[in-house]
Amino acid sequence: MCARSVDGVGYELIAVEADDLAPGLVTVTLQHPAKRNALSWEMLRELRDAFTAIGGSDATGVVLAAAGPVFSAGHDFADMAGADLRSARELLLLCTDVMTCIGRIPQIVLARVQGLATAAGCQLVAACDLAVAGASAGFAAPGGKGGLFCHTPMVAVARNIGRKRAAELAFTGDVIDAATAADWGLVNRVVPDEELEEAARGLLLRACRGSAYSKELGKATLYAQLDLSLEEAYRVAVEVMAAATQTADAQEGMASFLEKRPPHWTGR
Repeated sequence: MCARSVDGVGYELIAVEADDLAPGLVTVTLQHPAKRNALSWEMLRELRDAFTAIGGSDATGVVLAAAGPVFSAGHDFADMAGADLRSARELLLLCTDVMTCIGRIPQIVLARVQGLATAAGCQLVAACDLAVAGASAGFAAPGGKGGLFCHTPMVAVARNIGRKRAAELAFTGDVIDAATAADWGLVNRVVPDEELEEAARGLLLRACRGSAYSKELGKATLYAQLDLSLEEAYRVAVEVMAAATQTADAQEGMASFLEKRPPHWTGR
């Protein structure tokens, strides 16, 4: 991929680059393959800082990728073994902040998954808006067959795949292949490994079409209503959509459709 540095920030364990082949897209790459891209304190802090900075930028979409044969093995047990309750809680809260930040920023975030994504690494995929996996990818919540159950990873994973499949993944700890992950709804699609980068970029570009302001409002409302009752979800969606019709970009979108011309977005 042709890429250039976004902001020159001196990250140690991740890279943040603008995609020269797709203006508006940014790629965040986990870059600690020697540790299987484990989500250590340091990597989580860098991810939080990077996503926060991207959220305030004019980027339209983010690819979350990883270097090496493993996407992410989840938490670094070296951070957790022997840790007291306060330290363990702070680490999990930091991880939660990273996951929820992905949902809060206005940009569409797509996970590009090669190799294994396990425990909090699987959670990271589930936290993204979209995901494309290479055919060799695998996904697991292995705590179910160990001594530390994947409690926090399953918050995001279960919201992707539903109760029974979440229970199977969590209780057995078994790895599911990429095709199963797509069937269960953990990833959007599976492609041959050699086509992964192109397929991920293509899907993200399609997801980022249209008014950026409209997309920002749409992402926030989509996730807000998913946790509500049907009646309350419609109440929220009606109010947001009614207000959205008054924005300049919405009026421009409707006018350009009716007038059969390209739209001109103003970002408001």
